[in-house]
Amino acid sequence: MSLTTHITQKLAALGTMVDRMQSVLVAFSGGIDSTLVLHVAHDRLGPDAVAVTSVSATLPERERLDCERLARRIGARHLWQTTDQLALPAFALNDATRCYHCKTDLYSALNRIRLELGLCQIVNGVQQDDFDDDRPGLLAAREWSVRSPLVEAGFKKADVRTAARHLGLPNWDKPAAACLSSRIPRGLPITYESLARVEAAESLLLEEGFRQVRVRDFGGVARLEVGAEEVRELLTILPSRDIERRICALGFESVEVDREGYRPGKANERSLISLR
Repeated sequence: MSLTTHITQKLAALGTMVDRMQSVLVAFSGGIDSTLVLHVAHDRLGPDAVAVTSVSATLPERERLDCERLARRIGARHLWQTTDQLALPAFALNDATRCYHCKTDLYSALNRIRLELGLCQIVNGVQQDDFDDDRPGLLAAREWSVRSPLVEAGFKKADVRTAARHLGLPNWDKPAAACLSSRIPRGLPITYESLARVEAAESLLLEEGFRQVRVRDFGGVARLEVGAEEVRELLTILPSRDIERRICALGFESVEVDREGYRPGKANERSLISLR
Protein backbone atom coordinates (compact mmCIF):
# COMPACT_ATOMS: atom_id res chain seq x y z
CA MET A 1 0.00 0.00 0.00
CA SER A 2 1.12 3.55 -0.67
CA LEU A 3 1.50 6.02 2.17
CA THR A 4 0.11 9.51 2.42
CA THR A 5 2.58 12.34 2.64
CA HIS A 6 1.91 13.00 6.31
CA ILE A 7 2.55 9.36 7.30
CA THR A 8 5.74 9.32 5.24
CA GLN A 9 6.88 12.49 6.98
CA LYS A 10 6.12 11.05 10.41
CA LEU A 11 8.08 7.89 9.66
CA ALA A 12 11.01 9.98 8.46
CA ALA A 13 10.85 12.08 11.63
CA LEU A 14 10.73 8.92 13.74
CA GLY A 15 13.78 7.50 12.00
CA THR A 16 15.76 10.72 12.38
CA MET A 17 14.83 10.92 16.05
CA VAL A 18 15.99 7.36 16.69
CA ASP A 19 19.28 8.07 14.87
CA ARG A 20 19.95 10.96 17.21
CA MET A 21 19.36 8.79 20.27
CA GLN A 22 22.28 6.57 19.12
CA SER A 23 21.22 3.58 21.20
CA VAL A 24 17.90 2.63 22.79
CA LEU A 25 16.20 0.18 25.11
CA VAL A 26 12.67 -0.38 23.83
CA ALA A 27 10.02 -1.17 26.45
CA PHE A 28 8.43 -3.87 24.30
CA SER A 29 4.91 -5.11 25.07
CA GLY A 30 4.17 -6.81 21.75
CA GLY A 31 1.42 -4.31 20.94
CA ILE A 32 1.47 -2.59 17.59
CA ASP A 33 2.79 0.71 19.00
CA SER A 34 5.93 -0.66 20.63
CA THR A 35 6.36 -3.05 17.68
CA LEU A 36 6.57 -0.13 15.28
CA VAL A 37 9.08 1.62 17.55
CA LEU A 38 11.20 -1.55 17.79
CA HIS A 39 11.07 -2.11 14.03
CA VAL A 40 12.26 1.41 13.24
CA ALA A 41 14.85 1.37 16.03
CA HIS A 42 16.30 -1.95 14.86
CA ASP A 43 16.28 -0.79 11.25
CA ARG A 44 18.20 2.38 12.11
CA LEU A 45 20.42 1.23 14.97
CA GLY A 46 20.81 -2.52 14.55
CA PRO A 47 22.33 -4.11 17.67
CA ASP A 48 22.16 -0.77 19.47
CA ALA A 49 18.38 -1.23 19.75
CA VAL A 50 17.43 -3.77 22.42
CA ALA A 51 13.89 -4.88 23.26
CA VAL A 52 13.02 -5.69 26.86
CA THR A 53 9.73 -7.28 27.89
CA SER A 54 8.53 -7.35 31.47
CA VAL A 55 7.22 -10.77 32.51
CA SER A 56 4.88 -11.04 35.48
CA ALA A 57 1.51 -12.41 36.54
CA THR A 58 -0.11 -9.44 34.76
CA LEU A 59 1.19 -10.53 31.33
CA PRO A 60 -0.91 -13.17 29.54
CA GLU A 61 1.10 -16.08 28.20
CA ARG A 62 -0.30 -15.42 24.72
CA GLU A 63 1.16 -11.91 24.83
CA ARG A 64 4.53 -13.22 26.00
CA LEU A 65 4.62 -15.58 23.04
CA ASP A 66 3.65 -12.75 20.68
CA CYS A 67 6.56 -10.67 21.99
CA GLU A 68 8.95 -13.54 21.35
CA ARG A 69 7.70 -14.12 17.80
CA LEU A 70 7.67 -10.45 16.86
CA ALA A 71 11.14 -9.67 18.17
CA ARG A 72 12.49 -12.72 16.33
CA ARG A 73 10.79 -11.64 13.11
CA ILE A 74 12.18 -8.11 13.39
CA GLY A 75 15.59 -9.54 14.21
CA ALA A 76 16.13 -7.46 17.33
CA ARG A 77 17.92 -8.55 20.47
CA HIS A 78 15.21 -9.36 22.99
CA LEU A 79 15.58 -9.63 26.76
CA TRP A 80 13.13 -10.56 29.51
CA GLN A 81 12.79 -8.76 32.82
CA THR A 82 10.92 -10.61 35.56
CA THR A 83 8.88 -8.36 37.82
CA ASP A 84 6.25 -8.91 40.50
CA GLN A 85 3.95 -5.93 40.84
CA LEU A 86 1.73 -7.77 43.30
CA ALA A 87 4.58 -7.61 45.79
CA LEU A 88 3.97 -3.84 45.84
CA PRO A 89 1.14 -3.12 48.32
CA ALA A 90 0.32 0.16 46.55
CA PHE A 91 -0.21 -1.74 43.30
CA ALA A 92 -2.23 -4.62 44.74
CA LEU A 93 -4.49 -2.09 46.47
CA ASN A 94 -5.71 -1.20 42.99
CA ASP A 95 -6.65 2.44 43.39
CA ALA A 96 -6.34 5.19 40.78
CA THR A 97 -2.54 5.20 41.09
CA ARG A 98 -2.10 1.51 40.21
CA CYS A 99 -0.55 2.11 36.79
CA TYR A 100 1.82 4.69 38.22
CA HIS A 101 3.26 2.18 40.68
CA CYS A 102 3.46 -0.49 37.98
CA LYS A 103 5.33 1.74 35.53
CA THR A 104 7.60 3.11 38.25
CA ASP A 105 8.60 -0.46 39.08
CA LEU A 106 9.06 -1.26 35.38
CA TYR A 107 11.09 1.78 34.43
CA SER A 108 13.37 1.50 37.43
CA ALA A 109 14.15 -2.08 36.34
CA LEU A 110 14.61 -1.05 32.71
CA ASN A 111 16.92 1.76 33.72
CA ARG A 112 19.17 -0.72 35.50
CA ILE A 113 19.32 -2.80 32.32
CA ARG A 114 19.98 0.31 30.23
CA LEU A 115 22.96 1.22 32.40
CA GLU A 116 24.30 -2.34 32.34
CA LEU A 117 24.13 -2.41 28.53
CA GLY A 118 25.45 1.12 28.11
CA LEU A 119 22.42 2.28 26.14
CA CYS A 120 21.58 5.97 25.88
CA GLN A 121 17.80 6.05 26.14
CA ILE A 122 14.68 4.15 27.19
CA VAL A 123 11.79 4.52 24.75
CA ASN A 124 8.20 3.30 24.91
CA GLY A 125 5.28 2.85 22.52
CA VAL A 126 3.03 5.63 23.80
CA GLN A 127 1.28 7.51 20.98
CA GLN A 128 -0.82 10.65 20.96
CA ASP A 129 -4.22 9.01 21.43
CA ASP A 130 -3.03 7.55 24.73
CA PHE A 131 -3.36 11.00 26.27
CA ASP A 132 -7.13 10.80 25.75
CA ASP A 133 -7.37 8.10 28.46
CA ASP A 134 -6.54 8.04 32.16
CA ARG A 135 -2.94 6.79 32.19
CA PRO A 136 -1.06 7.48 35.42
CA GLY A 137 1.85 5.53 33.99
CA LEU A 138 2.68 8.52 31.78
CA LEU A 139 3.82 10.38 34.90
CA ALA A 140 6.22 7.56 35.74
CA ALA A 141 7.65 7.75 32.22
CA ARG A 142 8.38 11.44 32.67
CA GLU A 143 9.97 10.85 36.07
CA TRP A 144 12.32 8.25 34.59
CA SER A 145 13.07 10.34 31.47
CA VAL A 146 11.53 7.71 29.20
CA ARG A 147 10.91 9.13 25.74
CA SER A 148 7.86 8.47 23.58
CA PRO A 149 9.12 8.80 20.00
CA LEU A 150 5.69 8.15 18.47
CA VAL A 151 4.29 11.12 20.37
CA GLU A 152 7.24 13.30 19.41
CA ALA A 153 6.82 12.33 15.74
CA GLY A 154 3.08 13.07 15.83
CA PHE A 155 1.70 9.53 15.51
CA LYS A 156 -1.88 8.72 16.42
CA LYS A 157 -3.17 5.16 16.61
CA ALA A 158 -4.51 5.16 13.06
CA ASP A 159 -1.15 6.46 11.81
CA VAL A 160 0.65 3.66 13.65
CA ARG A 161 -1.55 1.00 12.06
CA THR A 162 -1.15 2.49 8.58
CA ALA A 163 2.62 2.70 8.90
CA ALA A 164 2.86 -0.78 10.40
CA ARG A 165 0.79 -2.28 7.60
CA HIS A 166 3.00 -0.58 5.01
CA LEU A 167 6.11 -1.98 6.71
CA GLY A 168 4.65 -5.50 6.75
CA LEU A 169 4.36 -5.87 10.51
CA PRO A 170 2.08 -8.87 11.14
CA ASN A 171 0.23 -7.32 14.09
CA TRP A 172 -0.71 -4.07 12.34
CA ASP A 173 -4.42 -4.70 13.01
CA LYS A 174 -4.06 -6.37 16.41
CA PRO A 175 -6.81 -5.28 18.83
CA ALA A 176 -5.79 -3.04 21.70
CA ALA A 177 -4.40 -4.97 24.64
CA ALA A 178 -3.69 -4.13 28.27
CA CYS A 179 -2.20 -5.92 31.24
CA LEU A 180 -4.45 -8.33 33.13
CA SER A 181 -4.66 -6.05 36.16
CA SER A 182 -6.84 -3.70 34.10
CA ARG A 183 -9.56 -6.39 34.29
CA ILE A 184 -9.93 -5.85 38.03
CA PRO A 185 -12.09 -2.76 38.70
CA ARG A 186 -10.53 -0.10 40.85
CA GLY A 187 -11.11 -0.61 44.52
CA LEU A 188 -11.02 -4.42 44.33
CA PRO A 189 -7.68 -5.91 45.37
CA ILE A 190 -5.60 -7.65 42.72
CA THR A 191 -4.55 -11.22 43.51
CA TYR A 192 -2.63 -13.91 41.64
CA GLU A 193 -5.82 -16.00 41.64
CA SER A 194 -7.96 -13.29 40.04
CA LEU A 195 -5.35 -12.65 37.32
CA ALA A 196 -5.04 -16.37 36.55
CA ARG A 197 -8.79 -16.94 36.17
CA VAL A 198 -9.17 -13.82 34.03
CA GLU A 199 -6.41 -15.02 31.71
CA ALA A 200 -7.96 -18.49 31.46
CA ALA A 201 -11.44 -17.10 30.75
CA GLU A 202 -10.13 -14.77 28.05
CA SER A 203 -8.21 -17.62 26.44
CA LEU A 204 -11.44 -19.60 26.35
CA LEU A 205 -13.24 -16.80 24.48
CA LEU A 206 -10.33 -16.29 22.10
CA GLU A 207 -10.36 -20.01 21.32
CA GLU A 208 -14.05 -19.65 20.47
CA GLY A 209 -13.06 -17.18 17.75
CA PHE A 210 -13.75 -13.83 19.40
CA ARG A 211 -11.19 -11.19 18.50
CA GLN A 212 -11.63 -8.33 20.97
CA VAL A 213 -11.94 -9.84 24.44
CA ARG A 214 -12.02 -8.63 28.03
CA VAL A 215 -13.17 -10.58 31.09
CA ARG A 216 -13.65 -8.24 34.05
CA ASP A 217 -13.52 -9.81 37.51
CA PHE A 218 -16.02 -8.11 39.81
CA GLY A 219 -15.11 -10.02 42.96
CA GLY A 220 -15.90 -13.39 41.43
CA VAL A 221 -18.47 -12.22 38.88
CA ALA A 222 -17.08 -12.53 35.35
CA ARG A 223 -18.21 -9.73 33.07
CA LEU A 224 -17.64 -10.69 29.46
CA GLU A 225 -16.83 -7.99 26.95
CA VAL A 226 -16.29 -8.66 23.26
CA GLY A 227 -16.27 -6.29 20.30
CA ALA A 228 -19.57 -4.50 19.75
CA GLU A 229 -20.02 -6.39 16.50
CA GLU A 230 -19.42 -9.70 18.29
CA VAL A 231 -21.94 -9.35 21.14
CA ARG A 232 -24.82 -10.95 19.24
CA GLU A 233 -22.68 -13.97 18.37
CA LEU A 234 -21.57 -14.35 22.00
CA LEU A 235 -25.15 -14.33 23.26
CA THR A 236 -26.11 -16.82 20.56
CA ILE A 237 -23.44 -19.41 21.29
CA LEU A 238 -23.37 -19.13 25.10
CA PRO A 239 -25.84 -22.00 25.72
CA SER A 240 -24.70 -24.26 22.89
CA ARG A 241 -21.01 -23.98 23.76
CA ASP A 242 -21.61 -24.24 27.52
CA ILE A 243 -19.48 -21.16 28.03
CA GLU A 244 -21.00 -20.09 31.35
CA ARG A 245 -20.29 -23.44 33.01
CA ARG A 246 -16.76 -23.57 31.61
CA ILE A 247 -15.95 -20.08 32.89
CA CYS A 248 -17.41 -20.79 36.33
CA ALA A 249 -15.22 -23.90 36.46
CA LEU A 250 -12.23 -21.56 36.35
CA GLY A 251 -13.18 -20.11 39.73
CA PHE A 252 -15.87 -17.54 38.96
CA GLU A 253 -19.16 -17.58 40.84
CA SER A 254 -21.31 -16.29 37.98
CA VAL A 255 -21.09 -14.86 34.45
CA GLU A 256 -22.57 -11.71 32.96
CA VAL A 257 -22.38 -10.16 29.51
CA ASP A 258 -21.88 -6.51 28.64
CA ARG A 259 -24.41 -5.85 25.89
CA GLU A 260 -22.68 -2.69 24.69
CA GLY A 261 -19.45 -4.49 23.90
CA TYR A 262 -15.86 -3.58 24.58
CA ARG A 263 -14.86 0.04 24.96
CA PRO A 264 -11.66 1.34 26.61
CA GLY A 265 -12.16 2.63 30.14
CA LYS A 266 -15.24 0.58 30.99
CA ALA A 267 -13.71 -1.29 33.93
CA ASN A 268 -15.61 0.79 36.46
CA GLU A 269 -18.97 0.71 34.71
CA ARG A 270 -21.71 -1.89 34.80
CA SER A 271 -24.08 -2.42 31.88
CA LEU A 272 -24.92 -6.07 32.22
CA ILE A 273 -27.38 -8.87 31.71
CA SER A 274 -27.19 -11.83 34.06
CA LEU A 275 -27.14 -15.34 32.65
CA ARG A 276 -28.55 -16.82 35.83
